[in-house]
Amino acid sequence: MKLLLLTVLLALTVRYPVPMLVPLLSLYLLARIPWRVALAQVRPLWMLLLVTGAFQVLTLGWVRAVDIVCGLLVSVALAGLVTLTTRVNAMLDVLVRVLRPLRLVGVDPTRVALLLALTIRCVPMLAGIVTAVREAQLARGAGRNPLALAVPVVIRTLRAADALGEALTARGADD
Repeated sequence: MKLLLLTVLLALTVRYPVPMLVPLLSLYLLARIPWRVALAQVRPLWMLLLVTGAFQVLTLGWVRAVDIVCGLLVSVALAGLVTLTTRVNAMLDVLVRVLRPLRLVGVDPTRVALLLALTIRCVPMLAGIVTAVREAQLARGAGRNPLALAVPVVIRTLRAADALGEALTARGADD
């Protein structure tokens, strides 16, 4: 049901991005999502929205710029609402069901779901690696050198990927 509602809302967002702000806010209120949590879903976008909006104002005019910025904002906020209100297992089950017809062309829906689950799992893991490396550098007084951050992050990430690959192979996921 949530997937159908999200699909309809996303379709309406493309056509009517500014008026979709009201139903979006209503859905967040209905789901009883605290306003701080709701804002956290779109906070990382503010710089992108600002740059995109400025560029669109210069190239297409302010009316179209507002449509584009609102469309991006509503789409990300709707995706955030789904992730806040839906368990990952439920989303993966829906994905497997939706992709089932693609078995005819050789797509294994369970492997695609596994890929998505691993992606969801690895995002916080990578954020943890970056945080740990940054904290270690600050503790040593290394400052904020991007190269000094990138090298250990890449090395730790590759080690984690190797360990994950070995674990998947041990469980027969490489068939």
